[in-house]
Amino acid sequence: MAKDYDVVILGGGTGGYVAAIRASQLGLKTAIVEKNKMGGTCLHAGCIPTKALLRSAEVYVQSKKALDFGVEVNDVKIDFERVQQRKATVVDKLYKGVQHLMKKGKIDVYDGFGRILGPSIFSPMPGTISVEMNDGTENEMLVPQNVIIATGSRPRTLDGLKVDGKKVFTSDEFLTIEKLPKSAIIIGGGVIGVEWASMLTDFDVEVTIIELGDRLLPTEDAAISAEMLKSLKKRGVNVHFNVKLDPSAIDTKENVSLQVNDETISAEALLLSVGRVANTSNIGLENTEIELEKGYISVNEHFQTKERHIYAIGDVIGGMQLAHVASHEGIRAVEHIAGQNSIPLHYANIARGVYSNPEVASVGLTEEQAKNNGYKVVTTTFPFKAIGKAIVYGETAGFVKVVADESSNDVVGVHLIGPHATDLISEAALGLFLNASPWEVGQMVHLHPSLSEIIGEAALAIEGKAIHF
Repeated sequence: MAKDYDVVILGGGTGGYVAAIRASQLGLKTAIVEKNKMGGTCLHAGCIPTKALLRSAEVYVQSKKALDFGVEVNDVKIDFERVQQRKATVVDKLYKGVQHLMKKGKIDVYDGFGRILGPSIFSPMPGTISVEMNDGTENEMLVPQNVIIATGSRPRTLDGLKVDGKKVFTSDEFLTIEKLPKSAIIIGGGVIGVEWASMLTDFDVEVTIIELGDRLLPTEDAAISAEMLKSLKKRGVNVHFNVKLDPSAIDTKENVSLQVNDETISAEALLLSVGRVANTSNIGLENTEIELEKGYISVNEHFQTKERHIYAIGDVIGGMQLAHVASHEGIRAVEHIAGQNSIPLHYANIARGVYSNPEVASVGLTEEQAKNNGYKVVTTTFPFKAIGKAIVYGETAGFVKVVADESSNDVVGVHLIGPHATDLISEAALGLFLNASPWEVGQMVHLHPSLSEIIGEAALAIEGKAIHF
């Protein structure tokens, strides 16, 4: 028998389950369809497990430096089996938390694969959801007034190169390895590639990054990219730029080998980090008027597709492809369904981060983007080495860079590389949200000693008023 809902959400990842919670808060009868586990890629194959591994790598590195702090630690070793066990424990705890939130919100969860049907006996409009249940029981038919597509994305692969989970991996397979390789080649120097390179080199793996472009972290400010390259090379990571790669020529018979210019590079493992692909296949889009652009679902400012009762959020619509972005897209989609006037989502004010060592975080425009947008750009940088708490921590590498518009005196971008950058960036994001001037940010009295003092100092530096540098 068909079941009626106000909202049915396809996909239980961060965007989907947050949308479901907000729908429940607004009194909408809500269901969510998830083929794997609630929490999606972020919880099970992305944000959380990678950060758990990065934390273990960080503790290992800190332990080796313990004597610098007057603490003697003998025979520091990596027990990778326990590293993986801790990762699984962290993920499971959060997974149980998401399950609890679904029960708390009285949200119906269907364990299966959902497909959108066209006009049928259930509804004259496209949007009825047929759920192929994981347990093999008869398909469930869900008849919603509104649908939210939140099916996420998957790692992109390269034609001519087979991912076997033994020598060639995407991040999905690499998260489940039982033993660290002695050496690894990473194809791609973007966010995911840099995080894995940082983690693996901290775990004493010999790492080589193969980048098809001319710098690491190409979406970040050029100064941040240069500092990250400096840090990775100092720690022994080999990096090759502007590589013309023929995936079919990569040899995987023994180790993994490939040609870079006139050099043969070999390693035990190869990790593909070349972006992600939207999950739009086989979900019934052909039964609707929904349009795709470059593989992503086209939506308006309210996240409506061409079928106005069908919305789409998260990785499946492209854009920033970040978990926190998907969450807020989901909230706004649901609020639009409920007839509320929510604040539009301004992507320029949303922070992004790289959880490497050192961390990177930024919000707003890079210097190059600001110039291309016609701003009269003024910039300044302030180093962590001038911040007392950074010296206390023994982590003085890195800086903050502020990009401002001289004409309006507005901050238009803030870029951090250094300790706890991802924790510090929210202050800058709030400043951009409120159209703060450098003077206003600088007038805030920051706790001393704290790493956050660097934000205030950098803002003051725009007008030549920095105190400690």
